[in-house]
Amino acid sequence: MSERFPITIPVAPDDVGKRLDQFLASRLGHVSRARVQQLISEEKVLVNDVAAKTSLKLRGGEIVKVLGNTQRPPLKAVAEDIPLDIVYEDEDLAVINKPAGMMVHAGAGATDDARNRGTLVNALLHHLESLSSAGGDLRPGIVHRLDKETSGLIVVARNDEAHRKLSAQFAAREVKKKYVALVHGWVKKDSGTISQGISRDRVRRTRMTTRLEGGRVAVTHYRVVRRLDTEFGKFTLLDVKIDTGRTHQIRVHVAAMGNPVVGDTIYGAPRQARGKSAAISLPRNFLHSAALEFRHPRTGETIALKSELPRELREFLRNVEED
Repeated sequence: MSERFPITIPVAPDDVGKRLDQFLASRLGHVSRARVQQLISEEKVLVNDVAAKTSLKLRGGEIVKVLGNTQRPPLKAVAEDIPLDIVYEDEDLAVINKPAGMMVHAGAGATDDARNRGTLVNALLHHLESLSSAGGDLRPGIVHRLDKETSGLIVVARNDEAHRKLSAQFAAREVKKKYVALVHGWVKKDSGTISQGISRDRVRRTRMTTRLEGGRVAVTHYRVVRRLDTEFGKFTLLDVKIDTGRTHQIRVHVAAMGNPVVGDTIYGAPRQARGKSAAISLPRNFLHSAALEFRHPRTGETIALKSELPRELREFLRNVEED
């Protein structure tokens, strides 16, 4: 970054709607998004002479000032020898079968401690010789994400060209993504589409909601695979396909129907499902990325991969149905 401060950058009409950190990362050359977020957290970025938050959406016409450098080098993810289930790999990309309980990457506010360890990125840095740099120092290779307690297929880019082309496919809604979910209750229709905008909850900032106006467009399609009437209550097994990839999208949409994902206590699922003589619980969400289809960024060939339900989800289903 240039040492001639302050750096003043006007917000052009083409930048309307961008987050502040995205805007600065695109305007400051080779400065990573993680470093930009660090500058903002240290209040070294002003918007119209006022310290702003990373998530600020630009409206056009603002004046953004960068007052100085970060106080310390930006945090980088470190390699860790963590087992990975790599289901596909070539020189441009890899597809991983991520277990539940593993975060995809550390957050921007992470420090060099346990919060920056044990992630998918840490494991990727150990297992793969190269990863794209487009996502910044904390997110090398990461093109899209899965929630921590969601398992299944996730694609990562091994170079910046592959990252750019894969990201374009996701943005154009060309990537086919199928999930398997078990939800509480019986979904009313055998199939349907949920088109409700998603916003961050204004009170509980770790949650998303469909209840606010102006949310980001989100489209979820579902199909009932099986309805279960068990000692522990009614459940519906769903095949779910999403056109968009918003934060917590499937979880928020099915909860908005009144059918939260089993195990998802954040969005209304009970911690235990109680029967007449016992109770049953799941320490993760019953949500699994079961199929992924996209065009290879170099060859254009269709890559179609599947992942069966992990053992703990198969066992939960079996235990519910047996009782």
